[in-house]
Amino acid sequence: MPRSAAQRFPRTDGAVPEARSFLGGVLEEWEISDRSADAVLCLSELATNAVRHVAHGEFAVEVSLDEGRLRVEVHDTGAGEPHVGQPSQDDTDGRGLLIVSSLADGWGVVPHAPCGKTVWTEFKTDESETPFGVNPC
Repeated sequence: MPRSAAQRFPRTDGAVPEARSFLGGVLEEWEISDRSADAVLCLSELATNAVRHVAHGEFAVEVSLDEGRLRVEVHDTGAGEPHVGQPSQDDTDGRGLLIVSSLADGWGVVPHAPCGKTVWTEFKTDESETPFGVNPC
């Protein structure tokens, strides 16, 4: 049975920890533990990008689980398409999407006309999708 949850956040520094907490709570409720740390870290990077690189508006986080695939999306009003950077050892930023691409089983960007985009990550999970932890056997 597919599941989903979503929440909007203001474009402020405090929104990133709030988004991590939201996702952590959803994953705990859904009893997803095998990829939760990876998913929360990837969300942190995507939410940070939404706060730092979008000029106005808020951003939304949507999480879904369907047939063993956990999908985490960040929707924002920013233009442009994020890409994996090539930071030098001395650079203090620019590693977010490197982290995402190394931890997630897949990620991508869906542009929205006339503005905005969705940046998504997916994780294969071994956790059961049985509601309330009930064993169907």
